[in-house]
Amino acid sequence: MKIVILDGYTENPGDLSWEGFEKIGQLKVYDRSSLTDSGEVIGRIGDAAAVITNKTPVGADVFDACLSIRYVGVLAAGYNIVDVNAAKAKGVMVTNIPAYGTAAVGQFAIALLLEICHHIGHHDRAVHEGRWESNPDWCFWDYPLIELVGKTMGIIGFGRIGQTTGTIAKALGMKVLAFDSFQNDAGRQIGDYVSLDDLLKQSDVVALHCPLFPETTGIINKAVIAKMKDGVIILNNSRGPLVVEQDMADALNSGKVAAAGLDVVSSEPIKGDNPLLKAKNCIISPHISWASKESRQRLMDIAVENLNAFVKGNPVNVVNK
Repeated sequence: MKIVILDGYTENPGDLSWEGFEKIGQLKVYDRSSLTDSGEVIGRIGDAAAVITNKTPVGADVFDACLSIRYVGVLAAGYNIVDVNAAKAKGVMVTNIPAYGTAAVGQFAIALLLEICHHIGHHDRAVHEGRWESNPDWCFWDYPLIELVGKTMGIIGFGRIGQTTGTIAKALGMKVLAFDSFQNDAGRQIGDYVSLDDLLKQSDVVALHCPLFPETTGIINKAVIAKMKDGVIILNNSRGPLVVEQDMADALNSGKVAAAGLDVVSSEPIKGDNPLLKAKNCIISPHISWASKESRQRLMDIAVENLNAFVKGNPVNVVNK
Protein backbone atom coordinates (compact mmCIF):
# COMPACT_ATOMS: atom_id res chain seq x y z
CA MET A 1 0.00 0.00 0.00
CA LYS A 2 1.24 3.45 -0.92
CA ILE A 3 0.68 6.03 1.82
CA VAL A 4 1.07 9.79 1.35
CA ILE A 5 1.16 12.25 4.25
CA LEU A 6 0.38 15.67 2.80
CA ASP A 7 1.36 17.95 5.71
CA GLY A 8 3.22 16.13 8.42
CA TYR A 9 5.36 18.89 9.91
CA THR A 10 3.05 20.25 12.60
CA GLU A 11 2.32 16.74 13.84
CA ASN A 12 5.95 15.65 13.67
CA PRO A 13 8.58 18.39 13.34
CA GLY A 14 11.23 15.79 14.08
CA ASP A 15 10.62 14.66 17.64
CA LEU A 16 8.35 11.72 16.78
CA SER A 17 8.61 8.78 14.38
CA TRP A 18 6.60 7.77 11.31
CA GLU A 19 7.62 4.15 11.91
CA GLY A 20 4.06 2.99 12.54
CA PHE A 21 2.97 4.05 9.05
CA GLU A 22 6.16 2.66 7.50
CA LYS A 23 5.25 -0.77 8.83
CA ILE A 24 1.94 -0.65 6.98
CA GLY A 25 3.16 0.37 3.53
CA GLN A 26 5.37 2.48 1.29
CA LEU A 27 5.37 5.92 2.89
CA LYS A 28 5.99 9.39 1.44
CA VAL A 29 5.87 12.35 3.83
CA TYR A 30 5.56 15.99 2.79
CA ASP A 31 6.09 18.64 5.46
CA ARG A 32 3.54 20.94 3.81
CA SER A 33 1.26 20.93 0.79
CA SER A 34 -0.64 23.77 -0.82
CA LEU A 35 -3.89 24.78 0.84
CA THR A 36 -5.17 26.29 -2.41
CA ASP A 37 -3.55 24.42 -5.31
CA SER A 38 -5.37 21.12 -5.67
CA GLY A 39 -3.16 20.32 -8.66
CA GLU A 40 -0.17 20.04 -6.35
CA VAL A 41 -2.15 17.85 -3.98
CA ILE A 42 -3.28 15.60 -6.84
CA GLY A 43 0.30 15.27 -8.09
CA ARG A 44 1.60 14.34 -4.67
CA ILE A 45 -1.09 11.74 -4.05
CA GLY A 46 -0.57 10.11 -7.44
CA ASP A 47 -1.59 6.46 -7.22
CA ALA A 48 -1.50 6.25 -3.41
CA ALA A 49 -4.27 4.25 -1.75
CA ALA A 50 -4.05 5.99 1.65
CA VAL A 51 -3.87 9.74 2.19
CA ILE A 52 -3.11 11.32 5.55
CA THR A 53 -3.86 15.02 5.98
CA ASN A 54 -4.03 17.54 8.77
CA LYS A 55 -5.10 20.87 7.24
CA THR A 56 -4.53 20.28 3.51
CA PRO A 57 -7.95 20.20 1.77
CA VAL A 58 -8.95 17.04 -0.04
CA GLY A 59 -11.93 17.99 -2.18
CA ALA A 60 -14.13 16.40 -4.81
CA ASP A 61 -11.67 17.31 -7.59
CA VAL A 62 -8.97 15.34 -5.80
CA PHE A 63 -11.16 12.27 -5.53
CA ASP A 64 -12.14 12.62 -9.20
CA ALA A 65 -8.48 12.74 -10.24
CA CYS A 66 -6.99 10.18 -7.83
CA LEU A 67 -9.06 7.07 -8.36
CA SER A 68 -6.64 4.90 -6.39
CA ILE A 69 -7.56 6.53 -3.07
CA ARG A 70 -9.36 4.15 -0.74
CA TYR A 71 -8.70 5.78 2.61
CA VAL A 72 -8.23 9.30 3.99
CA GLY A 73 -7.05 9.73 7.57
CA VAL A 74 -7.36 13.17 9.14
CA LEU A 75 -4.71 14.02 11.74
CA ALA A 76 -7.21 15.96 13.82
CA ALA A 77 -10.64 15.74 15.38
CA GLY A 78 -12.21 18.14 12.88
CA TYR A 79 -12.55 16.79 9.35
CA ASN A 80 -14.17 19.67 7.45
CA ILE A 81 -11.13 19.92 5.16
CA VAL A 82 -12.20 16.65 3.50
CA ASP A 83 -15.26 16.48 1.24
CA VAL A 84 -16.68 13.46 3.05
CA ASN A 85 -19.68 13.18 0.72
CA ALA A 86 -17.48 13.09 -2.37
CA ALA A 87 -15.30 10.53 -0.61
CA LYS A 88 -18.32 8.35 0.17
CA ALA A 89 -19.52 8.56 -3.43
CA LYS A 90 -16.13 7.21 -4.55
CA GLY A 91 -16.11 4.47 -1.90
CA VAL A 92 -13.37 6.19 0.11
CA MET A 93 -13.38 5.83 3.88
CA VAL A 94 -12.54 8.88 5.99
CA THR A 95 -11.44 8.68 9.62
CA ASN A 96 -10.54 11.23 12.26
CA ILE A 97 -8.91 11.34 15.70
CA PRO A 98 -11.77 12.19 18.08
CA ALA A 99 -9.97 12.23 21.43
CA TYR A 100 -6.25 12.72 21.65
CA GLY A 101 -5.67 16.18 23.15
CA THR A 102 -8.30 16.37 25.86
CA ALA A 103 -5.85 16.88 28.71
CA ALA A 104 -3.60 19.24 26.76
CA VAL A 105 -6.41 21.50 25.53
CA GLY A 106 -8.07 21.70 28.95
CA GLN A 107 -4.73 22.52 30.56
CA PHE A 108 -4.06 25.19 27.95
CA ALA A 109 -7.40 26.90 28.56
CA ILE A 110 -6.47 27.29 32.21
CA ALA A 111 -2.98 28.45 31.24
CA LEU A 112 -4.54 31.27 29.21
CA LEU A 113 -6.69 32.19 32.19
CA LEU A 114 -3.78 32.19 34.63
CA GLU A 115 -1.71 34.35 32.30
CA ILE A 116 -4.57 36.87 32.21
CA CYS A 117 -4.83 36.77 36.00
CA HIS A 118 -1.12 37.22 36.71
CA HIS A 119 0.66 38.37 33.50
CA ILE A 120 3.64 36.24 34.45
CA GLY A 121 5.29 36.59 31.05
CA HIS A 122 5.13 40.38 31.19
CA HIS A 123 6.49 40.59 34.73
CA ASP A 124 9.27 38.12 33.93
CA ARG A 125 10.37 40.36 31.05
CA ALA A 126 10.18 43.39 33.32
CA VAL A 127 12.51 41.74 35.85
CA HIS A 128 15.01 40.75 33.16
CA GLU A 129 14.93 44.29 31.82
CA GLY A 130 16.12 45.54 35.22
CA ARG A 131 12.91 47.12 36.47
CA TRP A 132 12.84 45.17 39.75
CA GLU A 133 16.49 45.94 40.45
CA SER A 134 15.83 49.66 40.04
CA ASN A 135 12.47 49.66 41.80
CA PRO A 136 12.22 51.67 45.05
CA ASP A 137 9.78 49.12 46.52
CA TRP A 138 10.33 45.45 47.22
CA CYS A 139 7.73 44.45 44.63
CA PHE A 140 5.65 45.93 41.79
CA TRP A 141 2.92 44.91 39.36
CA ASP A 142 1.72 46.53 36.15
CA TYR A 143 -1.67 44.88 35.89
CA PRO A 144 -4.43 44.07 38.39
CA LEU A 145 -3.79 40.60 39.82
CA ILE A 146 -6.87 38.39 39.94
CA GLU A 147 -7.72 35.64 42.43
CA LEU A 148 -10.02 32.96 41.02
CA VAL A 149 -11.36 31.42 44.24
CA GLY A 150 -15.09 32.05 44.49
CA LYS A 151 -15.47 33.25 40.92
CA THR A 152 -17.68 31.51 38.36
CA MET A 153 -16.53 29.88 35.14
CA GLY A 154 -19.17 29.26 32.49
CA ILE A 155 -18.23 26.63 29.91
CA ILE A 156 -20.05 26.55 26.58
CA GLY A 157 -19.64 22.97 25.34
CA PHE A 158 -19.23 20.49 28.17
CA GLY A 159 -17.86 17.41 26.48
CA ARG A 160 -14.56 15.75 27.34
CA ILE A 161 -12.46 18.89 26.96
CA GLY A 162 -14.98 21.19 28.60
CA GLN A 163 -15.23 18.84 31.57
CA THR A 164 -11.43 18.69 31.84
CA THR A 165 -11.28 22.49 31.97
CA GLY A 166 -14.11 22.49 34.49
CA THR A 167 -12.35 19.99 36.72
CA ILE A 168 -9.24 22.19 36.90
CA ALA A 169 -11.32 25.33 37.46
CA LYS A 170 -13.16 23.60 40.29
CA ALA A 171 -9.83 22.61 41.84
CA LEU A 172 -8.89 26.30 41.77
CA GLY A 173 -11.93 27.08 43.87
CA MET A 174 -14.20 28.27 41.08
CA LYS A 175 -17.88 27.54 40.67
CA VAL A 176 -18.54 25.85 37.32
CA LEU A 177 -21.60 26.39 35.12
CA ALA A 178 -22.10 24.51 31.87
CA PHE A 179 -24.21 24.81 28.76
CA ASP A 180 -24.48 21.77 26.52
CA SER A 181 -27.26 20.06 24.58
CA PHE A 182 -26.09 16.68 25.88
CA GLN A 183 -26.01 16.52 29.64
CA ASN A 184 -24.53 13.62 31.60
CA ASP A 185 -23.77 12.52 35.13
CA ALA A 186 -20.03 13.05 34.69
CA GLY A 187 -20.71 16.70 33.94
CA ARG A 188 -23.02 17.05 36.92
CA GLN A 189 -20.19 15.94 39.19
CA ILE A 190 -18.17 18.95 38.01
CA GLY A 191 -20.65 21.76 37.54
CA ASP A 192 -24.26 22.83 37.14
CA TYR A 193 -26.00 22.69 33.77
CA VAL A 194 -27.82 25.96 33.06
CA SER A 195 -29.34 27.80 30.12
CA LEU A 196 -27.04 29.82 27.89
CA ASP A 197 -28.57 33.08 29.10
CA ASP A 198 -28.04 32.15 32.75
CA LEU A 199 -24.45 31.16 32.04
CA LEU A 200 -23.76 34.47 30.30
CA LYS A 201 -25.30 36.52 33.11
CA GLN A 202 -23.58 34.72 36.00
CA SER A 203 -20.08 33.93 34.74
CA ASP A 204 -16.92 35.86 35.54
CA VAL A 205 -15.08 33.74 32.96
CA VAL A 206 -16.65 32.29 29.80
CA ALA A 207 -14.75 29.44 28.14
CA LEU A 208 -15.59 28.06 24.70
CA HIS A 209 -15.24 24.32 24.17
CA CYS A 210 -18.00 23.67 21.67
CA PRO A 211 -17.55 22.33 18.13
CA LEU A 212 -17.97 24.58 15.11
CA PHE A 213 -21.39 24.01 13.59
CA PRO A 214 -23.63 26.44 11.68
CA GLU A 215 -25.56 27.06 14.88
CA THR A 216 -22.41 27.83 16.90
CA THR A 217 -20.66 30.00 14.30
CA GLY A 218 -20.46 33.50 15.77
CA ILE A 219 -21.94 32.36 19.07
CA ILE A 220 -19.90 35.10 20.75
CA ASN A 221 -21.16 38.34 19.20
CA LYS A 222 -22.19 41.84 20.19
CA ALA A 223 -25.64 40.82 21.43
CA VAL A 224 -24.33 37.87 23.43
CA ILE A 225 -21.49 39.89 24.98
CA ALA A 226 -24.03 42.49 26.09
CA LYS A 227 -25.64 39.83 28.30
CA MET A 228 -22.36 39.11 30.09
CA LYS A 229 -21.06 40.74 33.25
CA ASP A 230 -19.04 43.89 32.85
CA GLY A 231 -15.38 42.91 33.06
CA VAL A 232 -15.90 39.32 31.96
CA ILE A 233 -12.95 37.22 30.75
CA ILE A 234 -13.44 35.16 27.58
CA LEU A 235 -11.35 32.12 26.62
CA ASN A 236 -11.39 30.37 23.24
CA ASN A 237 -9.11 27.51 22.34
CA SER A 238 -11.76 25.64 20.42
CA ARG A 239 -12.48 27.16 16.98
CA GLY A 240 -11.88 30.73 15.83
CA PRO A 241 -15.17 31.29 13.96
CA LEU A 242 -17.10 30.80 17.20
CA VAL A 243 -16.27 34.47 17.80
CA VAL A 244 -17.27 37.53 15.76
CA GLU A 245 -13.84 39.08 16.00
CA GLN A 246 -14.74 42.73 15.43
CA ASP A 247 -17.41 42.48 18.13
CA MET A 248 -14.88 40.95 20.51
CA ALA A 249 -12.30 43.64 19.72
CA ASP A 250 -14.88 46.39 20.29
CA ALA A 251 -15.85 44.86 23.65
CA LEU A 252 -12.21 44.60 24.72
CA ASN A 253 -11.48 48.17 23.74
CA SER A 254 -14.55 49.46 25.59
CA GLY A 255 -13.73 47.45 28.72
CA LYS A 256 -16.96 45.43 28.61
CA VAL A 257 -14.71 42.41 28.23
CA ALA A 258 -11.77 42.79 30.60
CA ALA A 259 -9.52 40.35 28.79
CA ALA A 260 -9.52 37.53 26.27
CA GLY A 261 -7.27 34.49 25.97
CA LEU A 262 -7.36 33.02 22.48
CA ASP A 263 -5.51 30.16 20.84
CA VAL A 264 -7.57 30.23 17.65
CA VAL A 265 -8.79 32.86 15.19
CA SER A 266 -11.12 32.85 12.20
CA SER A 267 -8.39 32.58 9.57
CA GLU A 268 -5.14 30.76 10.36
CA PRO A 269 -2.35 31.73 10.21
CA ILE A 270 -3.69 35.02 11.56
CA LYS A 271 -3.91 37.91 9.09
CA GLY A 272 -2.35 41.28 9.84
CA ASP A 273 -5.68 43.08 9.64
CA ASN A 274 -7.34 40.93 12.31
CA PRO A 275 -8.89 43.47 14.72
CA LEU A 276 -7.93 41.36 17.73
CA LEU A 277 -4.24 42.07 17.12
CA LYS A 278 -4.75 45.68 18.19
CA ALA A 279 -7.41 45.07 20.83
CA LYS A 280 -6.70 45.80 24.49
CA ASN A 281 -5.87 42.97 26.88
CA CYS A 282 -6.02 40.24 24.25
CA ILE A 283 -3.63 37.32 24.53
CA ILE A 284 -3.31 35.30 21.30
CA SER A 285 -1.26 32.14 20.92
CA PRO A 286 -0.75 30.36 17.56
CA HIS A 287 -3.16 27.39 17.84
CA ILE A 288 -0.90 25.29 20.05
CA SER A 289 -3.30 23.94 22.68
CA TRP A 290 -3.11 20.50 21.07
CA ALA A 291 0.62 20.42 20.46
CA SER A 292 2.25 18.94 23.56
CA LYS A 293 4.55 16.07 22.63
CA GLU A 294 2.41 13.68 24.64
CA SER A 295 -0.71 14.76 22.77
CA ARG A 296 0.96 14.54 19.36
CA GLN A 297 2.30 11.07 20.17
CA ARG A 298 -1.21 9.99 21.14
CA LEU A 299 -2.51 11.42 17.86
CA MET A 300 0.17 9.54 15.93
CA ASP A 301 -0.64 6.26 17.66
CA ILE A 302 -4.37 6.58 17.00
CA ALA A 303 -3.79 7.57 13.36
CA VAL A 304 -1.71 4.41 12.84
CA GLU A 305 -4.34 2.32 14.62
CA ASN A 306 -7.04 3.81 12.37
CA LEU A 307 -5.17 2.83 9.21
CA ASN A 308 -4.30 -0.62 10.56
CA ALA A 309 -7.95 -1.22 11.42
CA PHE A 310 -8.97 -0.20 7.90
CA VAL A 311 -6.41 -2.55 6.33
CA LYS A 312 -7.67 -5.42 8.50
CA GLY A 313 -11.28 -4.76 7.56
CA ASN A 314 -12.38 -3.53 10.99
CA PRO A 315 -12.43 0.26 10.55
CA VAL A 316 -12.78 2.60 13.50
CA ASN A 317 -13.39 6.35 13.90
CA VAL A 318 -15.12 6.49 10.52
CA VAL A 319 -16.85 9.81 9.82
CA ASN A 320 -18.58 8.92 6.52
CA LYS A 321 -20.09 5.49 7.09
